[in-house]
Amino acid sequence: MLYFQRFAVMALLLTGCFSAFGATGDPSEAEIQKIIKAFAERESAFLKARERYTYRQSVKLAELTAAGREVGKWEYKSDIVFGENKERTERVTWAPVRTLQNIVLTPDDEKDLRDVQPFVLNSESLDEYNVRYLGKQNADEISCYMFAVRPKSMEKDKRYFAGVIWVDDEDLQIVKTYGRGVGLQRKGGDNQFPKFETYREQVDGRFWFPVFTIAETVLPFKAGPQPIKMVVKYEDYKVFGSTSDIKFGGEADVAPEQIEPPAAPAPKP
Repeated sequence: MLYFQRFAVMALLLTGCFSAFGATGDPSEAEIQKIIKAFAERESAFLKARERYTYRQSVKLAELTAAGREVGKWEYKSDIVFGENKERTERVTWAPVRTLQNIVLTPDDEKDLRDVQPFVLNSESLDEYNVRYLGKQNADEISCYMFAVRPKSMEKDKRYFAGVIWVDDEDLQIVKTYGRGVGLQRKGGDNQFPKFETYREQVDGRFWFPVFTIAETVLPFKAGPQPIKMVVKYEDYKVFGSTSDIKFGGEADVAPEQIEPPAAPAPKP
């Protein structure tokens, strides 16, 4: 995600392993493929519906000491609105001076904030990912199918999600994601990306919208470990009644991490 000001961006090699959560009466392989196809179609419908909504987004990234004391931060608030030409755009409403001391944001961070953290796996993007069924597990008391997700391959200047998704076994929509953004990086440097959790809630009685993302971890920079905490909130969803896109103000392969799900859900704000 972030890089120390003294260093450029480096190729990020991710390692780890998935934990499988098998359960008695798991669906057959053919049924699993039908479930994947069905929830991807449902996610496509959600993405189309979300394009009709305005909402408010707030972001706070805190740079911490080893003891957890905040020593620097970056935060801003913005409204996702429709302009005069009926195209969705981001209007920053509050952006105090950054006080981060050791880390700076990169263009990849902006892509992750916009596309990866509120991850949508729809029919259009499904072919880009390997999706593996892990089993059944509740997410905040919601009965879910769990799937491991990672990109099949990666293109230059594009960001992807690698991690785990929880899909409501009735609504067939993603209700929670846990993972990190991945992509191709330039040779040499020290770019790091945190694991995050994103939660969704029903805000219209039909679709599950992202409402909260949290990342609280230690980034292993060359110059030393850097604890950080990031919180993103998506609030005040309102239907506008128009559809459009949001507009925002030598290579080394990267192996996407197979990320183990957390033992228990993170608390909601």
